[in-house]
Amino acid sequence: MAKLYFYYSAMNAGKTTTLLQSAHNYRERGMRVLIMTPSLDHRAGSGVVASRIGLQAQAVAFSREDDLATHVRNDIAAHGRLHCVLVDEAQFLTRAQAWQLGDIVDELHVPALCYGLRTDFRGELFEGSQYLLAWADELEEIKTICHTGKKATMTVRVDEHGRAVHDGPQVEIGGNERYVSVSRAQFKKISRGEGNLDPAQAALPLERRDQPSCWRTDDP
Repeated sequence: MAKLYFYYSAMNAGKTTTLLQSAHNYRERGMRVLIMTPSLDHRAGSGVVASRIGLQAQAVAFSREDDLATHVRNDIAAHGRLHCVLVDEAQFLTRAQAWQLGDIVDELHVPALCYGLRTDFRGELFEGSQYLLAWADELEEIKTICHTGKKATMTVRVDEHGRAVHDGPQVEIGGNERYVSVSRAQFKKISRGEGNLDPAQAALPLERRDQPSCWRTDDP
């Protein structure tokens, strides 16, 4: 039975890596997937989903005005059976788009797997996350850790000195240079101006086999 899933976390928990692994698992079994990503996040290029460890895949970029259910219906009409829809950066969905993902599950019987942040740099819910938390059939936290060793559940936006930023738009695209995942206790401490954070994080040295760094997702 198809379901709507929401996998949520703080920054840098491996959401996109998990999404790409899920897509790979489907395709390895000869099943077709559709990866979707908000057009406002183009750090890796328009219509590209990329993880911090170097994995990436082509995706369909959508705007806040797009109807996701209509897009999926058109995709099925053009390419045939679809086995799974995967949405990256799902916190940027609108309320309407979160509802449309429910339509994809309930009317088209296609599972929808959404990956995104739960809260913003102020500790408040994003629009997409708010409604996915309310409407998803399955909720799962992807865990990451704070520099204190505790579980990180919140995200701090920092300036060039590593001090917490309290003002500005909710959506400001950035990576490790702008955001740090911390525990709730550290979020409170840093938000009070007690100390600063080093946004620089050492990368894990990985060895990769020779293979394409980008693979298509529209082949059967």
